Amino acid sequence: MRMLASILLVVTALVGCNQTGSTASGVVPVETRASTESGTSVRNTPSPDNTAVNKRDASTNTKTPLDQKENQADVNLTAKIRQLVVGTKDLSVNARNAKIITADGKVTLRGPVNSTEERDTLARIARDVAGEGNVDNQLEVAATTTPNNLR
Repeated sequence: MRMLASILLVVTALVGCNQTGSTASGVVPVETRASTESGTSVRNTPSPDNTAVNKRDASTNTKTPLDQKENQADVNLTAKIRQLVVGTKDLSVNARNAKIITADGKVTLRGPVNSTEERDTLARIARDVAGEGNVDNQLEVAATTTPNNLR
């Protein structure tokens, strides 16, 4: 039994080492096809679209989920807003997954949403729960993709 476990461990390690196309982070880049004027297809790898956001978020002044206070009042405020967001019909997955960070009764909304309507809806929900003047809306409307962008 011990021999079988050892063999499985070695095989798993070899298979993991044998994969191609992975990067140092273990994430395989997505390749897209772009057409040239001659009609042939060229493979290119798009650059990450969130590099600027990651740099901004590394700033100590930017609120992240780690800034969520753990006192009961802030936890309850965040939970109430999240419950209303998730219960709102017709919101995208992005909007439902927006970051809601509460510290000392002040709510910060962060992340991408699909439209200005979603951004406004989330801000309205947070203001209704936390009160006017207690919401910092940092939600970003994601760029829309059209069929022409997908080629």
